[in-house]
Amino acid sequence: MGELAVLFLLAYFFTLFAISRRRRPDVLPAPDELFTVFTIPCLNEEAVIGGTLESLLALPGDDYAVLVVDDGSDDATAQIVRTYESERVHLVRRELPDARRGKGAALNAAFHYLVDSELLAKRSPENVVMAVFDADGRIQPEALSAMAGHFRDPRAGAVQLQVEMRNANANLLTRLQDMEFVVFTEIFQRARQRLGSVGLGGNGQFVRLSALQSLGVEPWSDCLTEDLDLGVRLLLTGWTNNYCPTAAVSQQAVTGLRRWIRQRARWFHGHLQCWRLIPRILRSRLSAALVLDLLWYLLLPCWVLLIPLVGLPVLVGFAVYCFTAPGQAFGVLSADHGLVVLVLYLVMFGPAAYVSGPVYWLRGRVGLPKAIVLGHAFELYSNFWLIAGWIAVFRVLRRKRGWAKTARVAESNAQAAAPATAGAPR
Repeated sequence: MGELAVLFLLAYFFTLFAISRRRRPDVLPAPDELFTVFTIPCLNEEAVIGGTLESLLALPGDDYAVLVVDDGSDDATAQIVRTYESERVHLVRRELPDARRGKGAALNAAFHYLVDSELLAKRSPENVVMAVFDADGRIQPEALSAMAGHFRDPRAGAVQLQVEMRNANANLLTRLQDMEFVVFTEIFQRARQRLGSVGLGGNGQFVRLSALQSLGVEPWSDCLTEDLDLGVRLLLTGWTNNYCPTAAVSQQAVTGLRRWIRQRARWFHGHLQCWRLIPRILRSRLSAALVLDLLWYLLLPCWVLLIPLVGLPVLVGFAVYCFTAPGQAFGVLSADHGLVVLVLYLVMFGPAAYVSGPVYWLRGRVGLPKAIVLGHAFELYSNFWLIAGWIAVFRVLRRKRGWAKTARVAESNAQAAAPATAGAPR
């Protein structure tokens, strides 16, 4: 049964890869009256919020504003934002005990502020977009025009940009995080654009205000992955989500393994919380392909937890076979045994090394030989999700909900001004 699950996932992976390589559909010109509000929920973000505001205020045009939600910070976050306050930058201060109730609650506060304020006076909700950014987000100058064309379609509820790691060169862990995000968006998000099941992320997420209003007075949930939850509920309400592959937002990757595991355990926990949407998906009138893809993605934690239990014995058996296979002469395998080893090797490392690696190279992130080497490391790196996953499961069983946010680190001026893309896509 485990072997069949592995083969199914490999077939699914290569199917999405094939779909993702199809020509990108043409995007319509941007609507004339579209207005974007960059919404940044902050909790103790003094290390990075100034650089983010600088990068947003440097964007061309006057069809956007910036709304910072200070969610009960006890550092200098609010003071830094006030130095930028103008007609373009707005600050919403949340105080305890209402503050620090999660990112979803902070975004809902921003939503209420926009609906009730004069900032959007005389603007139709259909022509207003809330752009959700993390406090360390950096956006390309052309990103606004790149994503805006998707909203000419009146059914478009949201657009997700590609996400890249600005500090990918810090160490191997940060480089592999960059590869993880780039490969996911280039294969899965591009394929899901064709299937109609694009997911939303917590950074670089653009959502039409009228789509948010259709979800009720509290559009964002208390889920730890409120972005995933929101994206699925938009699809269930009849909106479409889009992926914009021609623009990216950059963010900080965590530089230590302990922080990485804690961050991914939180994401894993939130993914499990989104299982409450499965009954609605099964009762929906979405297409069969869309339903199957959403179910596959929501059940991804099962694959993460169970597949390594099959893959690890195969990997151990592969190593044992290489060194103990009969028919070796002076440590060299015979042709038949060499073929077996080659097949085992391709099953274990092929998708990561020879699909994910070249895809990463095609995005212009590194050279092809390095991408192939990183692909092998990426396969080993992905197994750390198993640790994060079981931590999340134990927290669910113990009914734990609270999580500490991921801390940012201060950047030099050169790092803060770094573009979102390290190289031109090939």
